[in-house]
Amino acid sequence: MTTDSEITLVEGGRVYDHDGDTDQPTVADILIVGNAIAAVEADIAAKVRAGKGHPALSGRVSQWIDAHGHLVMPGFVSAHYHSHDVLLRGSFEPVPLDYWLMTATPPSYPPRSLDELRARTLMGAVDCLRGGITTVQDMATIFPYSEEAVRTVLDAYAEVGIRCIFSMQVVDITSLDTIPFWNECVPEEFHKGVKVTVEPFADVDLPKLLEDVYKAHKDHAPLITWSLGPSTPERCTHGLLEALADLSKRQGLPIYTHIYENKAMALAARWKLKDFGGSLVNFMEATGCIGPHVSLAHSIWLVDDEIDKLAETGTNVVLCPASNMKSKSGIAPVREFVDRGVPIAMGTDNCACSDTQNMFHSMKLFVGLAAVSKLEPGPPYAKDAIRCATLGSAKTAAMENDIGALKPGMKADLFLLDLSDSSFVPLNSAARQTVFAEAGRSVRLVMVDGRVVVRDGRVTTIDEAALRETVAEVMPRLRKDREAVLERANKIYPYILEADRRVWAEDVGTHRYLGPSPN
Repeated sequence: MTTDSEITLVEGGRVYDHDGDTDQPTVADILIVGNAIAAVEADIAAKVRAGKGHPALSGRVSQWIDAHGHLVMPGFVSAHYHSHDVLLRGSFEPVPLDYWLMTATPPSYPPRSLDELRARTLMGAVDCLRGGITTVQDMATIFPYSEEAVRTVLDAYAEVGIRCIFSMQVVDITSLDTIPFWNECVPEEFHKGVKVTVEPFADVDLPKLLEDVYKAHKDHAPLITWSLGPSTPERCTHGLLEALADLSKRQGLPIYTHIYENKAMALAARWKLKDFGGSLVNFMEATGCIGPHVSLAHSIWLVDDEIDKLAETGTNVVLCPASNMKSKSGIAPVREFVDRGVPIAMGTDNCACSDTQNMFHSMKLFVGLAAVSKLEPGPPYAKDAIRCATLGSAKTAAMENDIGALKPGMKADLFLLDLSDSSFVPLNSAARQTVFAEAGRSVRLVMVDGRVVVRDGRVTTIDEAALRETVAEVMPRLRKDREAVLERANKIYPYILEADRRVWAEDVGTHRYLGPSPN
């Protein structure tokens, strides 16, 4: 970790400023003292070399970083990510969401070894760091719950040196009781095999467990902060959400949840929440889970009144377009969010669904899918995507004054893009070429909290070769278990697909697929 006395000078790069010239960013030097940016100005390095010093400089520069010919960007913040299925990347073709959840998430698998938990957490973090993601919100499924599993994941994050906003994903209602048509379509003999995302912990006081775990680990590592992760509101009782809202208020913890990721979630709300107007947003508001401290991942099947309520309350949406496409979930109403002032953040979601932790992909799809959804010209533009992927995502954890921009007083979380890469030649617009042309290939250096964690494309904090060996050691068991999971799930799949078809034929008050509505 960096110390307060360490001084770093990032010299001669084009420093990206959200509020400045996002096409041709100004060339400047960044003075970093300890873990924070002290100054962003032209010619700091020249003055230091000439012995003139700088008001923020109280000692000798201990590290010089040559950023000439590079674009210096604020580190990306992925506000929605799950570490629990990293080792299943590349395992699945596009399939409906609920079938994929049955085959990729922990409840369907036997308990994993601590070696596997460590390896998957580190591999996911490496993927993030190499692509300029310096902070992740990990809604991790620890199922079955164990103290050793939590400690293993947190230790891995501390070891690799990424900033993490950690939460445990929880529910207290089973999946079979919340997904429309499953009880009717799936034969009873297969009911025990129907498990998605996370299932209720047996005989556990969930609010007490979450508060106890938070108190036990809140000071685990300087770069780890905590949050709460009710998986989806329709799978949480009113009492659980009220208790989490209270815990959030007392401990100052942000809340992250999934909402309206697919049409089935919208239909479940229409059927089961009639007292709340058939609305998950109204239900969450009634429990106290709404406002700037709450973030709703995906947010695809919202209707107009719900979008207005999110804007009025300052509730964040976290968009994950790459995974939504692969899971046949639909396209979020991005233009409506922008036009009505809903706070927008961005995420990368699961490795087994988006298959990569790549914010460049997310940004490009964010702008592109909005463009084909609303044909009249208008935002979001490339610079909006970058803001959402940095400051917008930081805001979900009330960290927008600490990370997400390159300003004096903010943490030194940043990365360098090589402008000699063909993606940036010629340099017509730093913002547009970062969003539309780049995919992470030109990332050369990444810094988190003032510490270089990636240099020349390699993570500096861990032995990547040793990590790959560990992954190779745990994969035979995981592959064997995956085949057993797929064999069981494939017997149920025809019934789930029939349930999905029935859902697709229902009217939920909006349509979020390209092409005509079936209604």
